[in-house]
Amino acid sequence: MADHLPPSLHGVRRWAKAHPTGPDALLAAFVLCGMIVGSFGNPHQPEGPRWAEQPPETLSVVLMTLAALSLVLRRRYPAGVLVAAALCTAVELATGDPRAPVVVACGIALYTFAVHTDRPTAWRIGLLTSAVLVGVAMLTGPLPWYAQENFGLLAWTAMAVAVGDAVRSRRAFITAMRERADRAERTREEEARRRVAEERLRIARDLHDVVAHHIALVNVQAGVAAHVMDRRPDQAKEALAHVRRASRSALDELRATVGLLRQSGDPTAPTEPTAGLERLDDLLGTFRDAGLPVRLVTPEPLSGGPLPAAVDLAAYRVVQEALTNVQKHAGSG
Repeated sequence: MADHLPPSLHGVRRWAKAHPTGPDALLAAFVLCGMIVGSFGNPHQPEGPRWAEQPPETLSVVLMTLAALSLVLRRRYPAGVLVAAALCTAVELATGDPRAPVVVACGIALYTFAVHTDRPTAWRIGLLTSAVLVGVAMLTGPLPWYAQENFGLLAWTAMAVAVGDAVRSRRAFITAMRERADRAERTREEEARRRVAEERLRIARDLHDVVAHHIALVNVQAGVAAHVMDRRPDQAKEALAHVRRASRSALDELRATVGLLRQSGDPTAPTEPTAGLERLDDLLGTFRDAGLPVRLVTPEPLSGGPLPAAVDLAAYRVVQEALTNVQKHAGSG
């Protein structure tokens, strides 16, 4: 409901949360005025309730004032305020003017206590308060024990505890929903970061495979060219041509892999690496040009259709890495 408040009231609401004593002081003043005005009503008349002409007794005014003043600290010390308000109410019921509704302050204090505690404690304290007040009113009060005002105390205390427990439950529910939303948001962010890290690792592996493969070929062909440069220039030129093709192929694969990092709205950015098993012949050709005898044996074609892009790329990289290691460590022999 707070989200639907007019903008002009949001500042007031924030101030009330930051300074709870201010609203509680206004509430205490309002309750005091209500109790004093209510004490002028006299329900004990033969012709029915009517407005009394005499003011309340001095003791009743003092008790109403003390009970109302205790409400100023109701959020800081809910248990202490409840004890003070209940004590004032009990004294009023025993010795004061039965017209003074001090029990109103006790009901508000009991409501505040129920808001700030758990349900079992709230109901236990509520029943204890009700038993004490009703017992004092019946045993020592100026009214007969069967007076309706005595049994009305049960309604006041029960209603205060019920409303306070309902407000506490609603606040706890809202807090739990907000915490759940915050956890869900954190989980989504962590999942996004994890996926980004995995994608970076995959791209780094692809770059490693591409660079290692082609640099190994370039190194071999450059060594061949340097070795035969003086005696067989034609073979040196052929080796340099292989170097050129290997470097161009490396640049193409690097461009395709790095293109994955472009914005998705860029039409020139490929959506997946171009390398795959369909390019095995080109891959093996680069190693044959480097002097490594390679023979490709393919099994029967699979009936499941084309491989997924990730599996296709992984198989290509496995073959590429294996041949690169052979070229680097075993040589063309």
